[in-house]
Amino acid sequence: MTRSAAEIYLDNNATTAIDPAVARVIHEAMLAGPANASSQHAIGQTARSVLDDAVERIGRCLGSDLNRPGGPRLIVTSGGTESNNLALTGIAAPDAPIVVSAVEHPSVLAVALAMNRADGAGPRREIRLIPVLPSGVVDVDRLADLIGGEGTGRAKAGLVSVMSANNETGVIQPTAEVAKICRWKNVPLHIDATQSIGKVPFAVHASGASAVSFSPHKFHGPTGVGGLWLDAGVKLSPMLRGGEQQLLTRPGTEPVALVVGMAEALQIATANLVDFAAHAQSLRDRLETRLAEACPNSVIHGHGRQRLPTTTCVSLIGCDRQTMLMALDVAGIACSSGSACSSGSSPPSHVLTAMRCPENQIDSALRFGVSKFSTQEEINRAAELISRCNNRLRQM
Repeated sequence: MTRSAAEIYLDNNATTAIDPAVARVIHEAMLAGPANASSQHAIGQTARSVLDDAVERIGRCLGSDLNRPGGPRLIVTSGGTESNNLALTGIAAPDAPIVVSAVEHPSVLAVALAMNRADGAGPRREIRLIPVLPSGVVDVDRLADLIGGEGTGRAKAGLVSVMSANNETGVIQPTAEVAKICRWKNVPLHIDATQSIGKVPFAVHASGASAVSFSPHKFHGPTGVGGLWLDAGVKLSPMLRGGEQQLLTRPGTEPVALVVGMAEALQIATANLVDFAAHAQSLRDRLETRLAEACPNSVIHGHGRQRLPTTTCVSLIGCDRQTMLMALDVAGIACSSGSACSSGSSPPSHVLTAMRCPENQIDSALRFGVSKFSTQEEINRAAELISRCNNRLRQM
C-alpha cells in the first residue's frame, strides 16, 4: 500500500497546524525589526511595548488582570514542558514533599521522579502519587491525606500538581475539588492546562490555582513558546541563571514575535470556543460511533466521562499499537500511541496502566485528536481506513 497523497492529520493533541492568521502576525512582528524588549534604546522600548500589549491580551483571554502592580503575572517560557518543570522545581520549599497525580504528562512526572532520586541539584524530595479511578479521574478522596500536615503523621506537602485534562484520554479532571482541598490545606496548586486552554473554557484566576501552564501550539499557535501564569504573591525560584529578564525568574531574551503569535492564537481560540467545541465533539463522536460499529474489538477509554471534545483514546484489542500505528501512517492517517513526548520509544501508556486497564487494552491503544481544521469527510475516511487496517491485522 502506498502513502495517501492527502494525509489525514489526527494527532492534534501533540501539536496543531498553525492558523494562517497567527502566522501572519508573527511574520509581521519579525519583519518589524530587532526586538529585544530589555534594550534601553527606542527600538528596544518599542519591542517592550509590543510584548507588554501581547501579555495583556493573553491575560484578558485567561481571565486575569496582568497589569495590576503586585498582582498575577505571566512567565514566558519555551513551552508547556518548561512551564511544568519550572512550576515543580520553583514553587515548593526545597525540602517539601510534592503531590502529583499518577496520570500527569511526562514533563511533570519525569521531573518529579528525578527530584525523588535527587538527580539534580538539591536534596531528595518525597513524591506522593494521587491514584486514579478506573475512569481515569483522580481519586480526590485520597488528596487530603497525601498532602499531610498537622495531625496526619506525615510532613506537609509544598505543592500539588494536577492536570486539567488528560493528554491521552481527554478525561477532564475535577480541579475545582482539588483546588478546594488545597485551599483548606493552605498548599499551592499547579494545574497543567496545556490540553484545556484554547479548547474548553478555563479562567486561570477562577481555577483556584497558584500556577497554570499552557502552550499555544496546542491551539493553532506557534511552537517554541509557552506560558506559566502565577497568582499574586506566588514566589518562584528560577531554573536558569544569567539574566534579569522577567524579574529574574526566567532569564533570556523574550521571543517577542512568538508571544504576539501566542496572544493572537489564544484570542482567536477563546472567541470561538462554543462553535469549536460543537464542531470537534461532533467529529469525535462520529469517529467513535463508526469505530464501534465497524470494530467490535474497540474500547473507548473515558467513554461516559466528561472529556475534551477533541480526543479519542481507543484500544483495538488484538492489534499491536505500534503495528497499527505504522499501518495507519502508510494509509495516510497521522495519530499516536500515547504522549508525543514518549511515543518515539512507545512504552506502555502510564495513563492506562494507572487506570488499571487490562494488558490487551494497553497494548492496543491509539490516540486520535481532531482540530478546527478537521472535516467530516476526513473523519468518514479515517473510520473506514482504521477499520480496514484493524480487520487486516486481526486476520494476520
